[in-house]
Amino acid sequence: MRRKPRIPPSPLPQRHGVDPVRVRLPVEGSWATVREHLVERLSGAGAGVVDGMFDAGRIVGVDGRAVAADAPYVPGMFVWFHRELPEEVPVPFPLKVVHRDEHIVVVDKPHFLATTPRGSHVTETALARLRRELDIPALGAAHRLDRLTAGLVLFTVRPEERGAYQTLFSDRRVHKEYEAVAPYDPALTLPRTVRSRIVKERGVLQAREVAGEPNAVSRVELVGHRPEGAGELARYRLVPGTGQTHQLRVHMTALGVPILGDPLYPEVTEAVPAGDFRHPLQLLARALEFTDPVTGEEHRFRSGRELAAWASYDRWAAGTYDGPSAGQ
Repeated sequence: MRRKPRIPPSPLPQRHGVDPVRVRLPVEGSWATVREHLVERLSGAGAGVVDGMFDAGRIVGVDGRAVAADAPYVPGMFVWFHRELPEEVPVPFPLKVVHRDEHIVVVDKPHFLATTPRGSHVTETALARLRRELDIPALGAAHRLDRLTAGLVLFTVRPEERGAYQTLFSDRRVHKEYEAVAPYDPALTLPRTVRSRIVKERGVLQAREVAGEPNAVSRVELVGHRPEGAGELARYRLVPGTGQTHQLRVHMTALGVPILGDPLYPEVTEAVPAGDFRHPLQLLARALEFTDPVTGEEHRFRSGRELAAWASYDRWAAGTYDGPSAGQ
């Protein structure tokens, strides 16, 4: 049985709350130099980018010293560097800390803010912000919440404890409740449990339901409804039993009541320009309940946010709602 290599600590500090990139050179390979491998591995960065990083001394080894472009290839060697950070439009809504102790931090995330760095969202993420604002460089996410969804997210303070909290989510030992605002259909019998098989293909924006053994389970309950405009609006309580990508959004669409403000379901709409925060997806991670795997404490957290379309539908539809949860 092959033993996993020990990962040495990063010789580079975080930058704007973002970790440096770590690369381990493959054990098997025919590259003559470190540069040859990185030019091939990072081909998507653009011509001359890797050479520029070597010239500037931005690629370092375990001792923190710059690695020369002609340094010989050493199988299993680790190198680090900071990626070029993309220009990002600031998300103008605060993170609200719901709970903080020596083990975990629970925050109430606003709409439009990604949980962790990914793609074009790097510094404007909940993780990077919290590392800076709370001065906890080792902070890590125990799970993720979609960028467009607001609500509760759990972060861990100590890296050695992160796996225990992540296992809570992978083993489905966290009770989660969501709230959504969507059209009201009097013919829709609720409450009900929706079961289907959902697949999400890489590079495809939408997830979709297919035939086969169900892998996605959601409980849908009606909380209330009222006349609104030409139809009726409803508030729903959603309890996922599984965690497939876009599961609640797919299931609500399948029931004929897609969540308000959804740019992907039932149809993909035109891309929302960066900085347009007028019509947040009306989906909120309302509650988290679990037994702390480290302390044994019973935790019950609730979001204090309200969904803008339920608070003032006309102003939400016009993109002018500026109440306590507008875009938050």
